[in-house]
Amino acid sequence: MRAAVMRNGAIEVGEVPEPVPGPGEVLVRTLACGICGSDLHVLQHTHRFAADSGGVGGGIDPGRDLVMGHEFCAEVLDYGPGSGRRLAPGTRVCSMPVLFRPPQALSVGYSHDFPGGYGERMVLSEALLLPVPDGLSTEHAALTEPMAVGLHAVRKAGLAPDDVPLVIGCGPVGLAVIAALKLAGAAPVIAADFSPARRRLAERIGADIVIDPAAHSPYDSWRDAARASSQGLRAAVNPLSGERVLPPGVFFECVGVPGVIDQMMVGAERGCRFVIVGVCMEQDSIRPLLAVSKELNLQFVLAYTAEEFAETLGHIAAGRLPVEPLITGKVGVAGVAGAFADLRNPERHAKILVEPWHA
Repeated sequence: MRAAVMRNGAIEVGEVPEPVPGPGEVLVRTLACGICGSDLHVLQHTHRFAADSGGVGGGIDPGRDLVMGHEFCAEVLDYGPGSGRRLAPGTRVCSMPVLFRPPQALSVGYSHDFPGGYGERMVLSEALLLPVPDGLSTEHAALTEPMAVGLHAVRKAGLAPDDVPLVIGCGPVGLAVIAALKLAGAAPVIAADFSPARRRLAERIGADIVIDPAAHSPYDSWRDAARASSQGLRAAVNPLSGERVLPPGVFFECVGVPGVIDQMMVGAERGCRFVIVGVCMEQDSIRPLLAVSKELNLQFVLAYTAEEFAETLGHIAAGRLPVEPLITGKVGVAGVAGAFADLRNPERHAKILVEPWHA
């Protein structure tokens, strides 16, 4: 079948073997698949990902072809032996990008043997299929996976009712976090990004205060908002300074670039909680004394649970998680390489969907 293949450090159009469903599996046709920032990182840092991912999803070999793509909506074509066949062929579905092949679970899109959504067809686990609700577009359903990442990150943050969150980075991951924070009722939500286009998207998704770090400190802006918040107005007064003690705050790192966590440690107040959502593929360094002296909490997060994935699809279908602003382009298989290049410019695109059936 035709697919966009990562081969020898580049993305090219190629033919790969047809996937064949095994017991309890389903063959699907890819309808739409989002290009994830993690895929861009894997292309750029293939050897580091292979070395540091700990064999997640079976691990990858930089010398072998790989068909990526794990943010998808697909159409049921056929079933493997022993399947329940509970969904009729032609049904549109979403699924966690996981295939159960004992003794392990494999990552669809990061497995050499099971191609992802940059190819015309995939094999998925029947048990994980979720039918797309009537009335929900294929394009919007394909964003279930990245939006579930934001939902999971916010859940792991353990927000208190009056917490004032700060989101550093307004790429697709940061936008998903902002949407999930608004869904959770957090206010005000503060977001920061150097890109004007991404700041505009953050406003459309629901951020209450949007900061250009080149012009204003996100941490000073957070302090102003925290002082004026209901939590800040109730805070105890420091008897020495006469000022109210700021609430700890919750900061979301959604950049994945070396140095950002350390910068956040400098800007944070005592007791701040960090949720690290961005995927940094390079070696990073922090100054532990900063974290120790401020008693900071760092929570690293990965993906989502099956329940959160299903819940996210329901929220998108009901209009509670806005996804339309994120979609800024569509390409066929032949356009994937160009889309990877375009996505490195934040002023051009946020989320590009691959439609393998498209010419």
